[in-house]
Amino acid sequence: MMVMPRKRRKPVAEINVVPYIDVMLVLLIIFMVTAPLITQGVKVDLPKATAEPLSEESKPPLVASVDAEGRYYLNQGDSQDTPMQADELATLVAAHLQVEPDTPVMVNGDGAVSYNQIVQLMVLLQRAGVPSVGLMTDSSDN
Repeated sequence: MMVMPRKRRKPVAEINVVPYIDVMLVLLIIFMVTAPLITQGVKVDLPKATAEPLSEESKPPLVASVDAEGRYYLNQGDSQDTPMQADELATLVAAHLQVEPDTPVMVNGDGAVSYNQIVQLMVLLQRAGVPSVGLMTDSSDN
């Protein structure tokens, strides 16, 4: 009986990338669907001004908003799209600052809102224990 020598197979050094492409496409679809849902806040027309944006490393700020009708909003939890009373806003801000005292607080006001309403919101935030507030604006690149 003659024994045939076995042929040795050479190892294949290729990576099958098809599963990686499938995962990438699924992730792309997920991000495309969820990206519009991530935007938060109330639609207001901000006044135009030149200002430096917040750094990427800072904590996400609490944004207290007042719309054209003078209603208050806070970008916290489920209450970001529903108007709230002034004392409710102050209570929520004070509770958040007790948990995270170094959270920046921003005021977002519609361009049609009177200066008095913005000042009243800032006084309300000061009484809630906010040490300083920032004012949000749109860039004036027209």
